[in-house]
Amino acid sequence: MSSVFYRSSLPYPVAVRAEGPYLWDSAGKRYLDGSSGALVANIGQGRAEVAEAMARAARTLAFVHGSQFSSPALEEYSARLMTFLDLPGYRFWAVSGGSEATESAIKLARQYHQERGEGGRYRVITRRPSYHGASLGSLAASGMGARRELYTPLMNEDAWPKLGRPDPHADGATDAEALRTLIESLGPETVAAFMAEPVVGASDAALTPAAGYYERVQEICRESGVLFITDEVMSGMGRCGTPLAVRQWGNVTPDIAVLGKGLAAGYAPLAGIAASGEVYGAVMGGSGAFKHGFTYAGHPVSVAAGAAVLDVLEDEGLVDRSRELGTRLLAGLQDLKTRHPQTLEVRGRGLMLGMVLGDPETGESFQTPGLAARIGKRAFGLGLIVYPGSGADDGVRGDHLLLGPPLSLTDSQAGEFLELLDASLSE
Repeated sequence: MSSVFYRSSLPYPVAVRAEGPYLWDSAGKRYLDGSSGALVANIGQGRAEVAEAMARAARTLAFVHGSQFSSPALEEYSARLMTFLDLPGYRFWAVSGGSEATESAIKLARQYHQERGEGGRYRVITRRPSYHGASLGSLAASGMGARRELYTPLMNEDAWPKLGRPDPHADGATDAEALRTLIESLGPETVAAFMAEPVVGASDAALTPAAGYYERVQEICRESGVLFITDEVMSGMGRCGTPLAVRQWGNVTPDIAVLGKGLAAGYAPLAGIAASGEVYGAVMGGSGAFKHGFTYAGHPVSVAAGAAVLDVLEDEGLVDRSRELGTRLLAGLQDLKTRHPQTLEVRGRGLMLGMVLGDPETGESFQTPGLAARIGKRAFGLGLIVYPGSGADDGVRGDHLLLGPPLSLTDSQAGEFLELLDASLSE
């Protein structure tokens, strides 16, 4: 009998090893990881150079507490990361996971306004659907009904107003005006931040706003004194074909960027936020301390893993690879769409791709969800891992598949991915 508290009552195979985009279970079955776990394992598994960097760090300095010390690993990695992301003057706050990073961004936005004498700003606007994490604050910020429902009595809903989903087929700048309308209705003096996933992840399978959307969002936030936070936990670190996905909408630079998953690509728990010099300066020039912290923030072994992953991304040109291979895989998904009528739409950027599923007769979601879950189960049986979801339309309806193989996927592995997905849809 197992002593593990599993995520569900379903039986779990036991993974025993992995290499590149493949995992093997204890029965010897091989799986192609078409979702990089949850869009985490961006450089594939089994990279000896990353393991060796972590071992060196553990032998040298295994742990320091962030209230007492910094470390060479953290200092060097933070500088490299801000250069990679083209965020000069920004400061990196390192934590262990995306939910912690979202919590950090929310708290920092609140404290920033407090330090500047605008303590009435407490609301954080997000979108519905969206997903920003599983901890209580990040879940409150999320617009994902099924994951929030049980815990809503613990949330002050007044603090978390929701904007509707962007329309990828509309004029982006016009579409963004809904944010201005919402801010004005709430009172700008009460709004601390607007937080959005540049390319939507688990809640809406790579939904991508139209050109002009984020440029106008940035203008609206600045005009209203509202911080603009981009949740790049899934979409960042080259996943969408640029270091920060939001940069694909022109000269857009968030006040705070939330990062995770691909930072250490699954080799160690690592996430964080990149905060502008203005935001950092308001806190350090005011009270002098961010009133927040986690035990393992800036863990030397984790940031050593992050630095080694950054080496792989840069040395192998994986950001460009994501963009180029993503274009080819999107074309392959378009071909599957022509042969599988329940596929209503395919979309995405780089290797963050989505398939929207529904009724081919009406072009709408099925009234009863479950198709994505069935496809995901069949794919798993065939040795392909995908990320099924539902609820994008109204919290219940709206089946979709999120797809995101490692950025290091070879051409032949990409072909295998499409073949297995085709077989899963067919069956």
